[in-house]
Amino acid sequence: MEVVVEHSSFSANPRLFQSHNSAPSRTHDKEGGRWKAVLLAYKTLGVVFGGLVTSPLYVYPSMPLKSPTEEDYLGIYSIMFWTLSLIGVVKYASIAVNADDQGEGGTFALYSLLCRKMNIGILSSRAEESNSSLSNSFLHEEIQNKTRLGKFFERSIVARRVLLFIAMLGMCMLIGDGVLTPAISVLSAMDGLRAPFPSVSRSLVEALSAIVLVFLFLLQKFGTSKVSFLFSPIMATWTLSTPLVGIYSIIRNYPGIFKALSPHYILTFFWRNGKEGWLLLGGTILCITGSEAMFADLGHFNKSSIQIAFLFTIYPSLVLTYAGQTAYLIRNPGDHDDGFYKFLPRPIYWPIFVIATLAAIVASQSLVSATFSVIKQSVVLDYFPRVKVVHTSSSKEGEVYSPEVNYILMIVCVGVIVIFGDGKDIGNAFGVVVSLVMLITTILLTLVMIMIWRTSTFLVVLYFIVFFTMEGVYVSAVLTKLQEGGWIPFAISFILAFIMFGWFYGRQRKIEYELAHKIDLGRLKVLLSEPGVQRVPGLCFFYTHIQDGLTPILGHYIKNMKSLHKVTIFTTLRYLLVPKVAPHERILIKKLGIKGVYGCVIQYGYADSLNLEGADFVNQVTNSLRLHIQNSSVNNSEEIEEEIFAFEEAKLAGVIHIRGKTRFYIGRNCSWFDRKMLAFYEAIHSNCRSGIPALGLGVPPPQRIEVGMLYEA
Repeated sequence: MEVVVEHSSFSANPRLFQSHNSAPSRTHDKEGGRWKAVLLAYKTLGVVFGGLVTSPLYVYPSMPLKSPTEEDYLGIYSIMFWTLSLIGVVKYASIAVNADDQGEGGTFALYSLLCRKMNIGILSSRAEESNSSLSNSFLHEEIQNKTRLGKFFERSIVARRVLLFIAMLGMCMLIGDGVLTPAISVLSAMDGLRAPFPSVSRSLVEALSAIVLVFLFLLQKFGTSKVSFLFSPIMATWTLSTPLVGIYSIIRNYPGIFKALSPHYILTFFWRNGKEGWLLLGGTILCITGSEAMFADLGHFNKSSIQIAFLFTIYPSLVLTYAGQTAYLIRNPGDHDDGFYKFLPRPIYWPIFVIATLAAIVASQSLVSATFSVIKQSVVLDYFPRVKVVHTSSSKEGEVYSPEVNYILMIVCVGVIVIFGDGKDIGNAFGVVVSLVMLITTILLTLVMIMIWRTSTFLVVLYFIVFFTMEGVYVSAVLTKLQEGGWIPFAISFILAFIMFGWFYGRQRKIEYELAHKIDLGRLKVLLSEPGVQRVPGLCFFYTHIQDGLTPILGHYIKNMKSLHKVTIFTTLRYLLVPKVAPHERILIKKLGIKGVYGCVIQYGYADSLNLEGADFVNQVTNSLRLHIQNSSVNNSEEIEEEIFAFEEAKLAGVIHIRGKTRFYIGRNCSWFDRKMLAFYEAIHSNCRSGIPALGLGVPPPQRIEVGMLYEA
């Protein structure tokens, strides 16, 4: 059984950073030809673009318009058109999709790309202290002639911490987006019942929306491919039908609507409305909701499929739909609170309502899939508590699903609808998330342009000024809505960021203790030579977090058990800040200078899946060890045969897996900060999954032994 699906190591040319020059593991993105790209683009409709293409449901109802005029509507449409064009087409579809890290997208992928290329990350100690040349080739795939900015980040620990915080905040905001997108999309669609049936109460709409969301989250376990196959026809119908209605509305109500494409109308809009016009940006920002999924969902699809779908279907559909809505509202300026359903012709009201409801369910899928992706990236990089991660596709590593995350999202989404049933409050919260995630992506992309792509100074300055200014103005507008629902994403993001920081801090402190109290080979020889200590039959996998030395749990175990197995493999499961590790660098074996004692490092990146189950895991490691013994130039053939025989004999005697179960002993000398943070870490650690099953090793419970030990904080 193979350890991973086929892929290769990174390109040797440090200037090739575009996704089409990344790993050959994505060859399925290229080999299928144009028709395969079109088919994959069709599938993206059901996953990536749901949130973006259904935004007309809630954009106008989210705006606090007061007696709007024709000129106001023309200005608003002009703002939305240029927002879609600049942020959607230029930033995400043309630039961001090229900044993937071996096919993976999102803010955390940008962060890992910067860390790997420039060696500026705050890695865990176990990644820093490794003396494996193969490992270092991954962690230090550096650019030779570094920029001044790159050297500054390498020198400044404060700058690196700020960069990590920005990446964490972006991930937390994206998860907040995954909570709010389902809530506002489904609620806005179901609100269409109130127009033909005024007797339908808001509470009934909220209850129906909650039921629809529960159904959506129950479908997630079937995987992105199956969900997209089910949802894509719905999304395609929606994407084609709304612009047709828009064209009808333009012809009937205001044929000259496209004169608003001139930026002149934006300037006159702000000149007339001043502060009120600025505050309305909190609503217009929603026209670009879900655009981050184009980047974050790269692991589920690929660059070309996302570009084809957006440029040839989604973008023209939104331009025509918003034009039709605006044309209707110019003729009927008082209907902005229900700006979508009111502009529908009566004969097609119910068919569009059904499609809108189904499309809203699809809209929720895009950010839910992105949430699973970023959670998985964070778990394998040890920035987030261990949760179960299931790979739902054998051909696409990026397709993942987490049961715990799925059901927590479901509960929070339903809670948001029940507690904040007003669509405008949720819209205010949504605007905060959308604008902040986009701003964080702009900052990280600017760093990639400067330090990795070496883009010309003029283009970098132009990019940064245009998008940072544009998104910064949007952020300033939505932050005024904090008291009107805008605090929701901040609360969600703060809780998530606190969990991430608490987990990361606790893991760092544990590894620091292990490095300070590690057992070297000399100490191990002394322990094994003590009276009463025996080498018992069997093969033991002893798991450790450190490589340059052995875990202090080993000394605790030998002193109390008075034994060590005849063949013991000290195994380290090592995450690298890369998406994938090449098969020949997956398992690294070395002898430790004591008979029957070996070291093993199993390396993988955040987009890898350990396809190992119990005996298969043992076979993979033992086969690698056998090859290592046979290729050893130190031993002669007789010694090699003897070593292999002893190894096979130990394997037949039985296999056991030993891991430490450590806790902090928080003494009186601990600072107040350590007392609180380590207690919080212990609370998280005691409720998260064990390290071995969470990493997919499938070790049978009867073969597991956990050795408890207290670490003094």
